[in-house]
Amino acid sequence: MLYYWQKNILSQNKHLGPLLCIMLYKYYFMKIIMSFFLLCAALTSQAQEVKKEKKRPMVFHSIGGSFQDFEGLNSRVAKLPEYKTLKDNGGTLGLGWIADCNRLITSGSLTLGSTMSGDKHKRSSTVRNYGITADIGYDVVKSDRVMLYPFAGLGYNGYQAIFNKDVSTVSFDDVLQSNVVKNSISAVKFNNSFAVYRLGVGFLVSSPKSPSHSIGIQAGYAGSFKSSAWRSSEDQTLGNAPVDKISQFFVGLVFSGRPMGMK
Repeated sequence: MLYYWQKNILSQNKHLGPLLCIMLYKYYFMKIIMSFFLLCAALTSQAQEVKKEKKRPMVFHSIGGSFQDFEGLNSRVAKLPEYKTLKDNGGTLGLGWIADCNRLITSGSLTLGSTMSGDKHKRSSTVRNYGITADIGYDVVKSDRVMLYPFAGLGYNGYQAIFNKDVSTVSFDDVLQSNVVKNSISAVKFNNSFAVYRLGVGFLVSSPKSPSHSIGIQAGYAGSFKSSAWRSSEDQTLGNAPVDKISQFFVGLVFSGRPMGMK
């Protein structure tokens, strides 16, 4: 275009040549400069938006429940009237961290759980468990206050099943005098562990008055990659041991906040 102006206008107005040429060059030079500044402004705005989204490294704790039926172990225990089968639901407590980087969610947690049904003074049973998990997800809601993220992850779960007998009819003197009787009234314990995968969804919302703290919910499903046989309380392999797998639903109320010093 600059060439067109020079060829046509300058050829008709040769006395304006030097002045018009300077004006044209100034015009295009200013246009290039303005375009450069607009581009810089756009890139800066985008960088600020990305920086704004790189937030929420938070510590969380949770309280909830899980639902898991150990059919293999329960089917074996049901044949012995002195023992009570395991419950299929229990409570959980969790502690972990969660980070949001450009809407990509990463998290890890340690969870402890129990069916809270054991009583060493009478016929009862309980399951105690722990879990270590690592998840990755994506925030589908682009908001400063709300996070809604489907996630998938891997974990490792350990379980201990405890069976107590009713010993109210056992004589004190018999326990004192006989090691056989003493051992017979002890709780029976079995261990198991599983590598698991996890699929679920999480939701967090923060208060306008306290944006560094959030409350929400997390729910999903966990399954084991393969079945595993129950072992003794010393983790010894037992012959003809019952086999179970993880097919578990979980849900929890989540409370999160940024560590002190992090804005």
